[in-house]
Amino acid sequence: MSQQLTWITKSFAELSTRELYQLLQLRQEVFVVEQTCPYLDADGLDDQATHLYALDAEGEMVAYARLFAASDSVPYTRIGRVISAGNVRRQGLGRELMRRAIEWCRQQHPQAPIRLGAQVYLRAFYQSFKFREIGDDYLEDGIPHVDMERAP
Repeated sequence: MSQQLTWITKSFAELSTRELYQLLQLRQEVFVVEQTCPYLDADGLDDQATHLYALDAEGEMVAYARLFAASDSVPYTRIGRVISAGNVRRQGLGRELMRRAIEWCRQQHPQAPIRLGAQVYLRAFYQSFKFREIGDDYLEDGIPHVDMERAP
């Protein structure tokens, strides 16, 4: 990417009102409007997640991922809501976002696998990060997905 980005990782409690608004707006712009998929994005899990995002030079959020730590009841870390703004796609930002998300997961729980629910059309993208399919394709909110996992 040619532009200067600021990468930030925060818990839900650390997010400012503006940051929360920006991440919800970006998720809705892409997942609800662009993909024409009405679904409840505010699913009650944001307060349990760590939020990784990039701000451009103007302070606009241009990339985002929601991260979940492993626990006694869930023996893997999880990456979700992986997104980049439409105006910055195909510039390597998604790759940098995933690199940072995987790094966060490894730092939190080095021995835990990492899971994600990938939109099927992005299967090869996630495979390039050593994720492998761990189930059959399924529909989530009308969009084909597949669960994938990366070994520790």
